Amino acid sequence: MFILGNLLNAFATILRHLVSLYYILIIIRAVSSWIDIDPYNPIMHFIIKVTDPFLRWIKTKIPDNRLGMDISPIIAFFILVFIEKFFIESLSDFALRLK
Repeated sequence: MFILGNLLNAFATILRHLVSLYYILIIIRAVSSWIDIDPYNPIMHFIIKVTDPFLRWIKTKIPDNRLGMDISPIIAFFILVFIEKFFIESLSDFALRLK
């Protein structure tokens, strides 16, 4: 069973790193909306392409706010923290119990 435990632990570690990378991409996307960055820059185009589906999905689920600001990155952070703290930690704990 230790092999399955190691496999699940490695998978949880990879997921944790991917979620951390996605945090960084969302932060860059949010900051770039405050300052004037060329959206046709290849790096910025990649960041928009990667983060847009998730942020657009959040925007469809929340009602329009009267503040005139986009709160989807904040909600995305809450969702990613939940995924990291609940699902990934649970997977990691389960993997440790299999060892």
